[in-house]
Amino acid sequence: MYSISATTKLICLLGSPVDHSISPAMHNAAFAALGLNYVYLAFDVRPGRFSDAATAGSQTGEDEGGKPPADFGSVQTALNALKLFDARGCNLTMPLKKAVIPYLDELSEAARLSGAVNTIVHENGRLTGHTTDGAGYIDALKKEDNFDINGKRLTILGAGGAAESIIVQAALDGAASIHVFKRKNSTYAATVNFAKKVTDTTNCAVTVSPMEDRNALKHSIAASDLLCNATNVGMGDDKRSLVPKSFFHRNLFVSDIIYHPEETTLLKDAKAAGCRCANGKYMLLYQGAAAFTLWTGQNMPVDIVKEKYF
Repeated sequence: MYSISATTKLICLLGSPVDHSISPAMHNAAFAALGLNYVYLAFDVRPGRFSDAATAGSQTGEDEGGKPPADFGSVQTALNALKLFDARGCNLTMPLKKAVIPYLDELSEAARLSGAVNTIVHENGRLTGHTTDGAGYIDALKKEDNFDINGKRLTILGAGGAAESIIVQAALDGAASIHVFKRKNSTYAATVNFAKKVTDTTNCAVTVSPMEDRNALKHSIAASDLLCNATNVGMGDDKRSLVPKSFFHRNLFVSDIIYHPEETTLLKDAKAAGCRCANGKYMLLYQGAAAFTLWTGQNMPVDIVKEKYF
């Protein structure tokens, strides 16, 4: 490990929980390999964390009325600290990916379209939000599996933050069409509006159907080159799959953004049907690599990081 000095620049992870993250180890190994004078730390930050602070007095950050100010310990305070400490930037995890947007000065096109940010770059007092989740997903497919998204037809399961980032980046990178399936719940209409916005902004037609419509799912998968599960179905001890075994075909590439377990039921069924498959562990690597370049202007030594942590 290189030496930390009085000129070492801070980069960090903000969110909650963060104690499981491998991002500090991954980025610090990359900084050391390239001899860059940065350090990456993780901080547990969530909206309203200190809103019930019981200790009175100005030293706690309370106002004269004895109540914590609205932003005490909040997202805005955390972002102001980045500027105060002249940090180079940060990564964001849940629940901050959308909460930070009102406090940023600029957004990249992908972040604006997806409505989520996972990377912030600080430059001369201005904070620019980016999303590298989609870029990481697409880079992992291309560099690890030789699968190029350009001109391909996609079926995406789910419409959460990671899914939206993948949809946006795939559309920007030349996907021919994207069919999104999500539960028909209170956020369904918002997903339809999101799909229209992406369609109107890019050359990619994005459509949405209810996850419950099995006939639509069957026909979409039959016409697709890539199927991506961007939900948490199949994570941990969950043995479920959203796709019946009979829906797979040999020309389909099947990916799952889940990496624990390494092989979900979806991937097991797809592999048995003769599909090429990939889990989400390299998406994690390459989204980090994209953020690394935004902060440092250099390419992450991916092979070194991969050997140590993947």
